[in-house]
Amino acid sequence: MAFLSSRRRRARLVLELGDAALSRLLKSLQSTTNTGTIATTDLCMAQISRLLDQSRADWDRRTHQLSVLAYRLSGSHGPRAWATREPRNASALVLSAWTQLERGRSRGRLEDAAGIANSCLRAAELAPEDPTPWVVLLGLSRLERRSLPEVFGLWHEVLTRDRWNREAYLSILRYLGPEEMGSRIQVLDFADEVRARTPANAPCAATELTAQVLQYQSVLTRGGVEALMARNHWSHASAAQALDRAAHTWARPGFFHHAAALADLNLLAYALMAAERRGEARPVFEAINGTVAAWPWSVGGDPVSEFEKARIRSGTGV
Repeated sequence: MAFLSSRRRRARLVLELGDAALSRLLKSLQSTTNTGTIATTDLCMAQISRLLDQSRADWDRRTHQLSVLAYRLSGSHGPRAWATREPRNASALVLSAWTQLERGRSRGRLEDAAGIANSCLRAAELAPEDPTPWVVLLGLSRLERRSLPEVFGLWHEVLTRDRWNREAYLSILRYLGPEEMGSRIQVLDFADEVRARTPANAPCAATELTAQVLQYQSVLTRGGVEALMARNHWSHASAAQALDRAAHTWARPGFFHHAAALADLNLLAYALMAAERRGEARPVFEAINGTVAAWPWSVGGDPVSEFEKARIRSGTGV
């Protein structure tokens, strides 16, 4: 994770974050069309297959790659066609299911929930060690507002295969929130429990700070006097301690190794600026080096603009 010395890199939204192989693939797919949309030809699916085969031994990276590809291909039927052509290809089945799930999220309805589940279960049979079919099933169960025992059962299926799966922990965190099936207290209790038994540099290490940012943003969105006083959230002991723990370690070179580390550094920079801890935010912005993650910046407006305004306020590169 490189640090800047004096020159700032232009801020840009980068879904693939620091994954160079995924970045090259997305550029290659983009260049195959003149319409500005991702291509879905057989050649493109073959490129995707090679990338996913290379990350098969790294579940954290594989989960990240599939999540980005599913989001980028959510408007395409290419993954579904790939899965139809290769019904015994676990990567094809998972990507097809995840793409359909993303499309359902964006539209507010699922076209074929049973088909998504069946694809995941077939993929799980073909690759029983792979956590990603269970990650998609977890997302599906959340969208369908399934019961707590069922959702946690799927979460444990993921953890059996990938103990610190970032996507799974953050998925459960949001499920436990008041916007879905739980409450603020459940979110914070879960975050405390995770922190107590999770290595400080695990892929899911941002669970605790994510919980605090979600609570802070819930106050902001209420508007009025409450929004004006939202910064006081970071003076509460639990929020301040969570921010302290992250600020002291996360931006150190080599501390994080997981695929979405830059997203977690974006989260830390956002929280430090929300708490008016600008001096501590500067090295975090330097470590990020202009790579913007959509959330949490998008809550305030355009994520790139919000990131850049915060970076300037922190004094980074000035």
